[in-house]
Amino acid sequence: MTNAQSSRKRVVVTGLGVVTSIGTGIEKYWENLLKGTSGISNVTRFDASDYSCQVASEVTDFDASQYMDGKEVKRTDRYTHFAVAASKLAATDAKLDVTKLEPTRFGVIIGSGIGGMETIEQQSKRLFDLGPRKVSPFMIPSLIANIASGIVAIEFNAKGPNFSVVSACATGSHALGEALDFLRKGDADIMLAGGSEAAITRLGFAGFCAMRAMSTQYNNDPKRSCKPFDLKRDGFVMGEGAGVLVLETLEHAQARGARIYCEIAGYGATCDAYHITSPDPTGNGLANCIKSALKDANVEPEQVGYVNAHGTSTPYNDKFETMSLKTVFGPYAQKLLISSTKSMTGHLLGAAGGIEAAAAIMAIQTGEVPPTINYETPDPDCDLDYVPNKKRSAKVDVAVSENLGFGGQNAAIVFKRL
Repeated sequence: MTNAQSSRKRVVVTGLGVVTSIGTGIEKYWENLLKGTSGISNVTRFDASDYSCQVASEVTDFDASQYMDGKEVKRTDRYTHFAVAASKLAATDAKLDVTKLEPTRFGVIIGSGIGGMETIEQQSKRLFDLGPRKVSPFMIPSLIANIASGIVAIEFNAKGPNFSVVSACATGSHALGEALDFLRKGDADIMLAGGSEAAITRLGFAGFCAMRAMSTQYNNDPKRSCKPFDLKRDGFVMGEGAGVLVLETLEHAQARGARIYCEIAGYGATCDAYHITSPDPTGNGLANCIKSALKDANVEPEQVGYVNAHGTSTPYNDKFETMSLKTVFGPYAQKLLISSTKSMTGHLLGAAGGIEAAAAIMAIQTGEVPPTINYETPDPDCDLDYVPNKKRSAKVDVAVSENLGFGGQNAAIVFKRL
């Protein structure tokens, strides 16, 4: 351990809040992950019959008015609704009494890869159909990607560090890592951190379909459409929702008698500097990111018991991610438990890091590792243990959650049993 590591504050996780297609709230989400329940179905939020991809992982049992004032619901985008809900669920899980917190020591970092896509579509239609005077004065504050952090701060009277991270599908993990750094430095005592996304819209789908990034072969069998690391994978499945964690300094958590899930011990961030959408074919960018996170956590590769992989079900990502894991873990990679929970939740883009961190934490907490479902045909290029189709019981003392984003941006977080 370096001198810098020994002088910084330790940080723990005390609350988990998730909004996903397979459950709102950590209990239901985790139960369905372990069951191998798929939340993927045919698109219902718009008519997708003329799209090459017609499947998505939609949140269908969500009522924003349970978490926000009705007027605020109308003034804000769906991605913000998810962010507020996940934050309040995390705070409830952590048994936070906001009246006993020092506002200036309470921060929020909640990112979104895309922001208010639905607002952009709705207000663009008003502009083209009715003219500029009919565009809502709430359009800009509704669509910008930092507004979720701002509104959550208002809801909690959190006056500490506050901003949004935008790094595509690495956003949620970067938000957690940046919050970790504020807490370590002593600039805050407690943070809400994670990601939120609501891009299942006509425009969002059209863009990703045009890129040929999404699955198109399973429109008639949606629950089999997301097949991470499987030979017959053909693209990702878009999901929506949010994942927010309560992070605290260890001393703050202990002082208020909080239940502690685990320590958030390491953070790594790198860039491939290779291509705007394709990952580095050597896998070195992600490998260096994970190595950096392990070094930051003062953890040896052989101490890691579980990796919640990015595992998007795209041909290139899964192959190069496997290469990265082999680079980091060497021969030990063959013994490592790895799974992609996207096989059940779909890909939540900027929110992926939040909900997947929650899954990694629960693996430490419960001694159960969620499966990668729809794993049917092994791929010679993806030859590690992806916990196929059924959960696995295992004592996990250290877990890694890692994500990649367009632009070549990589993020990895290390969680450790306290």
